[in-house]
Amino acid sequence: QVQLVESGGGSVQAGGSLRLSCAASGLTTSTVCMGWFRQAPGMEREGVGRISSDGATNYLASVKGRFTISKDNTKNTLYLQMNNLKPEDTAIYSCAAHRVCGALKAGYRGQGTRVTVSS
Repeated sequence: QVQLVESGGGSVQAGGSLRLSCAASGLTTSTVCMGWFRQAPGMEREGVGRISSDGATNYLASVKGRFTISKDNTKNTLYLQMNNLKPEDTAIYSCAAHRVCGALKAGYRGQGTRVTVSS
């Protein structure tokens, strides 16, 4: 059974940093596409970024240069380093996994971790 468990969320002031983690079990991170999504209050869920099985990354335009996705295949864990956070980054962040990057939104999902950025 696949399980994705996020951690690392919290409250920070604008300009601050957070690192989110997503511990995966029931799958091998080196063989799947993984990514991060977020959902702000009253908004639709949007993709923040993803990393393919071979390590290629792709980011939402508004976070490019501020957020970095990485994974440690020895720990079966996905990370999201978020720097220079802005109030508009406030959302519940969740990780996802799927064999195919194009279908990531429909893949396995974690419960999410809340990020709050104050001005």
